[in-house]
Amino acid sequence: MTVVDARGHRCPTPSLKLQKAFHAAGPGQRLTLLATDPMARIDVPFLMQDLGGTVVSIEEADGVLTIAVETPAAPTG
Repeated sequence: MTVVDARGHRCPTPSLKLQKAFHAAGPGQRLTLLATDPMARIDVPFLMQDLGGTVVSIEEADGVLTIAVETPAAPTG
């Protein structure tokens, strides 16, 4: 699992960091974004929609969002 630490950064930096890691990840990989910007809760689902990824979970504790996403599985066939 890859952790993208974007705590302390404002929009759009958390999404841009996640996008870079998403493109570097292999099929079916899980990535976790750590962000303190509340806009990440809105931006990441839109980003995953654009990239074909899936938001697995969004949790918040002590002002830190932990957003788990998954890259698309490898095509079969």
